[in-house]
Amino acid sequence: MRSKMFLAMLLMFVVACTQKTSEAEKYGAALSLNEQTKVSAILAAPESYLGKKVLIAGQVLDVCAKAGCWMEIASDQSEQKIKVKVNDGEIVFPMAAKGKTAKVEGEVYKIELTAEQALGYQKHVAEEQGVPFDSTSVTGAMTIYQIKGLGAEIGE
Repeated sequence: MRSKMFLAMLLMFVVACTQKTSEAEKYGAALSLNEQTKVSAILAAPESYLGKKVLIAGQVLDVCAKAGCWMEIASDQSEQKIKVKVNDGEIVFPMAAKGKTAKVEGEVYKIELTAEQALGYQKHVAEEQGVPFDSTSVTGAMTIYQIKGLGAEIGE
């Protein structure tokens, strides 16, 4: 009788230890904002968000394969996305995050590139994605709006 009870308890312990939890994985600083800002709102009026801390949420579309130093988060509007960039090594986003939902807190900033810098940037992006680079696709200077990631939670 005791051995059956022991086996039942052991089985319950093993099941409890192997069950997946739905708790989000946390990266960087703990999220401190409660109110989410839509990615589409940021992209519609990026200058009004510059230097402000925001909390966004969306599907992870892509992750830096080399260093895990950025993620692209889908907007609430189709065909829109925003890049969340962190300093290399401070936070490392896993490739397994692709397709999952993320909440990210960070500060909106902009990068202004000359035509020459834009050409180099687009070439770098093409290399990272393993796609051919078409230099005629770069027509001049460009401005990029991103979020400097401070903390993130990535769930299923």
